[in-house]
Amino acid sequence: MNKQAFDNELYLRIQRENILKRIEKFDDKLYLEVGGKLFDDNHASRVLPGFAKDDKFQILLSLKDQLEIVIVVNSEDITKRKIRSDTGITYDVEVERLILTYKAYGFKIAGVVLSMYEDNPNTLVFSKHIKSFRVPIYHHYRINGYPEKISLIVSEQGLGKNEYIKTERPLIVVTAPGPGSGKLATCLSQLYHDNKKGIKSGYAKYETFPVWNLPLNHPVNIAYEAATVDLDDINMIDPYYLEATNIAAVNYNRDIEAFPLLKAIFEKIYGYSPYNSPTDMGVNMVGYAIKDDKAIQDAARQEIVRRYYESLKNNLLGTYSDDMVMKSQLLMQRVNIDLTSRPVIKKANTYSEKIQAPVLAIQLEDGTIVTGKRSELLSATSAALLNALKKMANIDDKIPLLSRGVIEPIQTLKVESLKNVNPKIRAEEILIALAIQAITNPLAELALSKLKDLEGLEAHSSSILAASDLKTLNKLGLRVTEEPCNFVTKIISDKKE
Repeated sequence: MNKQAFDNELYLRIQRENILKRIEKFDDKLYLEVGGKLFDDNHASRVLPGFAKDDKFQILLSLKDQLEIVIVVNSEDITKRKIRSDTGITYDVEVERLILTYKAYGFKIAGVVLSMYEDNPNTLVFSKHIKSFRVPIYHHYRINGYPEKISLIVSEQGLGKNEYIKTERPLIVVTAPGPGSGKLATCLSQLYHDNKKGIKSGYAKYETFPVWNLPLNHPVNIAYEAATVDLDDINMIDPYYLEATNIAAVNYNRDIEAFPLLKAIFEKIYGYSPYNSPTDMGVNMVGYAIKDDKAIQDAARQEIVRRYYESLKNNLLGTYSDDMVMKSQLLMQRVNIDLTSRPVIKKANTYSEKIQAPVLAIQLEDGTIVTGKRSELLSATSAALLNALKKMANIDDKIPLLSRGVIEPIQTLKVESLKNVNPKIRAEEILIALAIQAITNPLAELALSKLKDLEGLEAHSSSILAASDLKTLNKLGLRVTEEPCNFVTKIISDKKE
């Protein structure tokens, strides 16, 4: 299941080479808008087996001495304390995390830009905090009529109002804590100011998806749509690239719709446009590093099913609309897959119906599926993890790795001292107990050594998991889906029917 279908070494090399070539295209000054995740690109690593989660960061690290970093955050997101859905942390905290990470690796930070700037207590406190890291703060302002009113935008009353970010190096990497932060507008502002100073700087975009030189309906590109149903992104053939080159290239609707205006802004700044299409603006060599397209397609199809289940769960929780669920379902149909393509689903759900208890199923590297059920002692997740580790370590299923004498004191502590209503041992707790037992039990030590082999395995829960169990599974690298139901509620509903 974890077949290396993507040549990561090749990708790192050619991606770096093409960024350097793009710098040379201009006056040795390039503003590179970087989209997506720099450190934990789990989506890319799932749909491109062999892609490393931190590839973007490694490429930037290899160019460290030639670049400076600008972090852009929308003032409204600071004021509203917007939260990243993947990490659960606010944008202001994410900016701080980015600063500390970049500094730890020796990157030069040119500054933090507060886009759509408004004076209020939240932005003032944020600015003061950022300055404590010895990082400059710049204010960029709302332009009424952006991006339609070109003459206003490209003027002293538009981009000219923004504070100029002082930089010295040839590559300026523009990042953000999340989408909608204003990275593009920041780049355009710098192009305007540079041009006034006689510097013919350039702009390019570095995003992994969609993959421009894969077919429109390739599962990898469909998986990108599935991952962004909440953004309503739609993959399209770039008509401008097709007209210029007679080659079909894939881009997404927002970039294609915005290009005429962006081209007009370029023409207003430079007197001409350096690009004929939104695809031209991108620097993305991912498609050239695929070495096993079938394996890539299989991995992407699994991701599309996982995203469908994610949409169902989010719909149940009230964060996704019915239309988003419908779109996720239609995307599965476009690549001719259904839930039977994910064997752990049937295994978990069938067993759960039989025993009338929550079940977690895990598919091992050889295709074997092990299950764990909820009991008086353990959550289904804890039981499944123990069973998977025993199977991978070739330990007889009848041999207990943990005795009741180890587990029961933990339960007592949880209920009597910590006042927990649910005494069941959760996944993280069971792994800590296993680590303690491993000191005196060679079999427990052997089972624990197999933890690293859980990464990349598929898993399915017959009901929504406890947040702590899901967090542990994600940390271990399992690719989990959940039935969009609470098991207790489901049992009550079934009895009424």
